[in-house]
Amino acid sequence: MSEPIGYKDAGVDIDAANRATERIKKLARTTFNENVMSEIGSFGGMFYGVFADTREPVLVASCDGVGTKLKVAFAAGIHDTVGYDLVAHCINDILAQGAKPLFFLDYIATGKLDPEVVAQIVEGLTRGCRESNCALLGGETAEMPGFYADGEYDIAGFIVGVVDRRRIINGARITDGDLVIGLPSAGLHTNGYSLARKLLFDTAGYQIDQRIPELGCTVGEELLKPHKNYLPSLERLIEHEAVIKGLAHITGGGLVENIPRILPTNVDVAIKENSWPVLPVFDLMQKIGNVPREDMLRTFNLGIGMVVVISPQFLQFVEDQFNFARQPYYIIGEVVDGNGRVSFV
Repeated sequence: MSEPIGYKDAGVDIDAANRATERIKKLARTTFNENVMSEIGSFGGMFYGVFADTREPVLVASCDGVGTKLKVAFAAGIHDTVGYDLVAHCINDILAQGAKPLFFLDYIATGKLDPEVVAQIVEGLTRGCRESNCALLGGETAEMPGFYADGEYDIAGFIVGVVDRRRIINGARITDGDLVIGLPSAGLHTNGYSLARKLLFDTAGYQIDQRIPELGCTVGEELLKPHKNYLPSLERLIEHEAVIKGLAHITGGGLVENIPRILPTNVDVAIKENSWPVLPVFDLMQKIGNVPREDMLRTFNLGIGMVVVISPQFLQFVEDQFNFARQPYYIIGEVVDGNGRVSFV
C-alpha cells in the first residue's frame, strides 16, 4: 500500500495558513471602527452603511496592485512598505473623485505561505488603513504551490469609499484660466518599476544595498520609498464644496496620460517646465539609459504625485490649507483652450 498523501504533501500548509490568519486578525482589529459588524474570517465583511453627515451618499470603489515594485521588496527582504503602498494608492484613486475611504479588502497570493512575511505585509496594510480611518474588513490569503517562484507573492487591494453627491469631484467644471497645482511625490510611488529595475540593476549594475551618492541612500531604500497618501492634505479642502474642480492621481502614464482623464474636451493643461524640483532618482535613471523624454513623461510621475485644479479665486484659501497641513505644493501650470490634452511650455 502506498504512503498516504495529504494537502501538505501537495505544497499547501493549512497550519501555516491558520497561524497567518490569527496574526492578520489581531492586526486588522486595530483598524476597526463603529461601522464594522463582522470579524476577520467571516464569509463576508459587514459594514454599517449609514452616513449621518452625508445627504446623498455615493459609493466609490477601486482596486489596484503595486506592480513589479514587489520584486524590489523580495530582493530587499522588506515587506511592510508594499502593504502601505497598496492602501495609499487605492485611497488616492477614490480621493480623486472626492471620496473618503470606508473599508479595504486585500488579496495575498504566494507559492509557499510564510506567516512572518504575510504579517509584515498586513502590518503595512493596517498602518495605511489606520492613518485614514479605513477598516481592513477582510481579504484572502492564497497558497498556490508551483504558481509563484520561491519567496515571491502578489498582492492586490480593493477599496470602497463615500462622497456626498453634491461634493463629487469629476473635472466637469474645469475651465480656461484655472490653476494647476502639483503635490510632490515621495519617489516612484508604485509605477514605472519595470523600467526602473532595468535601468538601475541591469544597465547600471547597482546592487539592492548599494549606496548611491546622487540619491543619498541605497538603491533599495530609494525604490521602496512609500507611496504618499494625500488624504490628510486634501481632506479639509474636499469638504468645501466647489473649491477643488479636479484631482488627478499621477500613476502609470505620468502627467501626460492621467491629467486628461479629468479634463473636459474643450480645454488643455499647459504644464510649465521646471516649475517643480524633479527628484534625483528620475534624473539618474534618464542619464543611465539615455531614456527619451517622452518615455520619462509617460512612465514616471517625475516628482508630482497628485494634481489639483482650482479657480484662481480660491488660490489663497487653498494655499492656507496646504500650509496648515504642512503639505508642500507647486503651481505647475494652467488650463487653456484646447481638446483635452497636456502640453509642456
